Amino acid sequence: MNDNLLKESQVKENRRNFLKGGLVLGGLALLQPEKAISSPKTQGINEDFKILTGPYLQTNFGNSISILWITSKDSSSWVEYGESAELLDKKAYGKSGLGLKPTDRLNCVKLEHLKPGRTYYYKILSKEIKDFQPYKLTYGETVSSGIESFLNTDTSKEEVSFVMLNDIHDRPKSIAHLLDLDKGNPRDFVFFNGDIFDHQTDEQQIIKNMLQPCVDYFAKKTPFLYVRGNHETRGKFARDFPAYFDQVGNTSFTLGPVRFVILDTGEDKEDAHPVYAGIVDFDQYRIEQAAWLENEINRKEFKNAAFRVVLMHIPPRYSGDAHGAVHCTELFEPIMNRGKVDLVLSGHTHQYKVNPPVKGLNNYPIIIGGGPKEGFRTLTKIKANKKQIQVSMLDDSGKEVASHVCLKK
Repeated sequence: MNDNLLKESQVKENRRNFLKGGLVLGGLALLQPEKAISSPKTQGINEDFKILTGPYLQTNFGNSISILWITSKDSSSWVEYGESAELLDKKAYGKSGLGLKPTDRLNCVKLEHLKPGRTYYYKILSKEIKDFQPYKLTYGETVSSGIESFLNTDTSKEEVSFVMLNDIHDRPKSIAHLLDLDKGNPRDFVFFNGDIFDHQTDEQQIIKNMLQPCVDYFAKKTPFLYVRGNHETRGKFARDFPAYFDQVGNTSFTLGPVRFVILDTGEDKEDAHPVYAGIVDFDQYRIEQAAWLENEINRKEFKNAAFRVVLMHIPPRYSGDAHGAVHCTELFEPIMNRGKVDLVLSGHTHQYKVNPPVKGLNNYPIIIGGGPKEGFRTLTKIKANKKQIQVSMLDDSGKEVASHVCLKK
């Protein structure tokens, strides 16, 4: 127990120093006046109609994939796709609500009932809505992407491979830099484990500091998954932020031999902290996720998986004594122990570390990625088959700084 207390003290001191170095301004920004910006609904009103960013792919697997993109103005949008680049013979639209197709700038079209292990070709199209009267809609020009492709992953595959990035903190160049460390290797997905931003300011920040770097590097062909960190809960745009993604909260899915469980750990500050001015309820949010997790560990998909991997920004231990971190330990650790979780992947502390299982505490290894500054950034590579999970963590020079193997029990 003395070693564990020492680790907790070191983590607490490291995060305190980091916050003193400037990130505390992200929280205090909530109290400061900000420059006026155009609303997303009006910002492109005098501009040419165009695709601002995209397409970018997200998925929970299960023979479906979501294709997302953002246009400068409201539009009628769709995806044309097929199994040949010469024959895009299918068309899909965004989800209708009460019989109404979407006519927005934020486009998300989900392709369903795809064939496992097949390559699909697609392009996105948007037709500008110039005027929307009760009985007359006037269209403008149509814009489209080039033809792109993706492999619909076979969920019964023997081996799974992905990489994890975490705690980028509004440093968009880090995305390509870190992914270059594993360039050329096949990945089923890229996972962003929170705090990709310092706080949420506006749409341009989301596009410039995450979406466009992902589109430029991989996201047209390879899907990413994303869970919020505590910094994504901060700022005036935090409530708009989820609309730019198909999934940023808790979810679960099976891919190959692994049951993946994603938890949204919320904020590490207490709900009553002055910077939130009484407008958050993360304690209840985590309690609801704990109930969901309890149901998840009793599902046959979870129990029958060769391995069970949990991905969460704030680790369930070894992240100091801030309220949110302690609450995560109290709520999630006992459930994950009962569920016989094999591995937890986290971020948040800005110090990479492999924490081995400790009987009676975390009965599973907790692997924590690095921080945002040069020399502390990490790329975590994970490969799993029915016999083992191999984890290799690289620093931003490409040197392996941590590794771990989980064997089938």
